[in-house]
Amino acid sequence: MKTTLTRKFHLALAATLALGLLAGCANKAEPRYSPKELKRFDARAELDAEWRQQVGKGLGRATYPIAPSLDNGVIYAADERGRVMAMDARSGERRWQTDLEVGVSSGLTAVAGQVYLGTRNGEVLALSQSDGEVSWRARVSSEVLAPPQPNQQLLIVQSVDGTITALDRLTGRERWVHTTTEPALTLRGTGTPTVIDPVTFAGFANGRLVTLDNRNGQPLWERRIAVPRGRSEIDRMVDLGGQPVLTPDGRLFVTSYNGRLVALEAPSGEVLWEREHSGYHTPVLVGDRLFAVNEASHVIAFDARSGEEVWRNRDLEGRWLTAPAFAGGNLVLGDFEGYLHLIDIQDGRFTARTKVDGSGISVRPVTDSRRIYVLANDGRLEALEIR
Repeated sequence: MKTTLTRKFHLALAATLALGLLAGCANKAEPRYSPKELKRFDARAELDAEWRQQVGKGLGRATYPIAPSLDNGVIYAADERGRVMAMDARSGERRWQTDLEVGVSSGLTAVAGQVYLGTRNGEVLALSQSDGEVSWRARVSSEVLAPPQPNQQLLIVQSVDGTITALDRLTGRERWVHTTTEPALTLRGTGTPTVIDPVTFAGFANGRLVTLDNRNGQPLWERRIAVPRGRSEIDRMVDLGGQPVLTPDGRLFVTSYNGRLVALEAPSGEVLWEREHSGYHTPVLVGDRLFAVNEASHVIAFDARSGEEVWRNRDLEGRWLTAPAFAGGNLVLGDFEGYLHLIDIQDGRFTARTKVDGSGISVRPVTDSRRIYVLANDGRLEALEIR
């Protein structure tokens, strides 16, 4: 009986998560895909738990996308009430803990001695990596769900209203602002900009990708990635909900909801190839293969040069997978029941699986070689090693 009740609870949770992805929607909708039951397989690796820590109260009822960040052997994590923690990545030993006066809503970005994050009331904070003290705080146009993205001088912040704000990394002073018009109905969340020193690549809920000059925020080129289609408002959503993936040789990979997976030339926006693909997660590039998760939670490998599909794993359909990460020759993904799945990048077959926490996993795992750090929705942070 207990197993049956638990299963019903998780199915109900999956339906709730499906509805919770939408923002600004007055009508109810049924989830498109029912979660598949997990099947047994012959494991080719093991996942050993190295340490566990509790990060406050977790992601909250709204399941804010507060993904941890790893930098220089320390992992930084936060909960939605504003508790931020720094832990030794090897041992899990707590370095420091600070309680902010505002709720955290975005993923963390740890780099060059600072930890950057966004809040529900439209603030961006910089914390010292050494002790968690607030270095500066700045106001942006609205709630921040995407982790702030740095280059050498700037911190680029995308707000839920579609505004891009460039802040000075050292002081938090506003340098420029770019605004766009967002549709009335969007996914809950925003795209995450990809930032290099000269330019910022940013995707929006209107289906457009824009390249902004980091000197002044002016657009250099703009490309429509997805075109609204269908009769209902939900069918016409075309959010670019992930982060553009930029390669060293200047290719850019972008996904869209109800749209396409597109490869472009980053300097010009010229389309190299495109495939029908509805997804809102950031892909991961490993060598010449691009790995993506679509809205059905199919895991798909594409040839990054041609866009041809190499393999597809449908066994996790409807399980509300996280964005994929890469570790030890495997894709690493969490699901709504709290399972962590490893999939071999060569053939798409399962390598290992473990149950982390029954509250579910909704943020992308953080990886370092063969080490995986996974944050559950209730705040349980676990470090696992692939053996």
